[in-house]
Amino acid sequence: MLRPLRINIADYSFLMIPVEGGTFHMGDEVGDLWSACGPVHSVRVSSFYFAQFPVTQKLWQTVMEKEWDQLSLVGHERPIESVSWDDAQVFLEKLQQKTDLKFRLPSEAEWEYAARGGQYNQNCTYAGSKRVKEVAWYNQNSHGETKPIGHKFPNELGLYDMSGNVEEWCADDWHSNYKNAPVDSSAWIDAERGSNRVARGGSWDYRSRVCRSANRLSWDQDNRFNNLGFRLALSLQSVG
Repeated sequence: MLRPLRINIADYSFLMIPVEGGTFHMGDEVGDLWSACGPVHSVRVSSFYFAQFPVTQKLWQTVMEKEWDQLSLVGHERPIESVSWDDAQVFLEKLQQKTDLKFRLPSEAEWEYAARGGQYNQNCTYAGSKRVKEVAWYNQNSHGETKPIGHKFPNELGLYDMSGNVEEWCADDWHSNYKNAPVDSSAWIDAERGSNRVARGGSWDYRSRVCRSANRLSWDQDNRFNNLGFRLALSLQSVG
């Protein structure tokens, strides 16, 4: 059995949680979710590591070696926010240089599989619960701001804040539905890439419906919103 992997950078450390591979039904066709969340389809997911928390402001500043002037709120280990997809790529490159590990954004299949609890999936609507307020900061309890990480219950894998705090960028190009989507857990990337990317998870300013594990959104890769961050993934092959 894989064990959690602790990464140390200068005086900061964070935990990568092992996600054992398996097969799951991706998507949802419940009437109150939009058509982009279907059709439901079976996906084979390879084992990988996923960060226990979204990238925090402290981790961002440790890796980038400078303050991030886009932040609306600071302190108390809040997630980084107002980062574009392109910003995340710069961060990943610098993180790889500091660790010699090929960190990356998750595919959206990996993201949803992990949010649902992987092999320990309990068929929860949200990541770790059927009650949104137990696991998510959203528009009914966030007081209009991001919150410090890890103050809600984790999901079955020990992952925090996946249903709400900040949205999280994924590696995939945006597609309007899952028709012809990959049946493995690879990112769905077009030969000629457009500018829109997938974001997953709820956020502090969204309704509970948007916090569901199956929900997905599209944003331009240059967008910097104060409800948008990301989480780190790591393939097993990168660890050796």
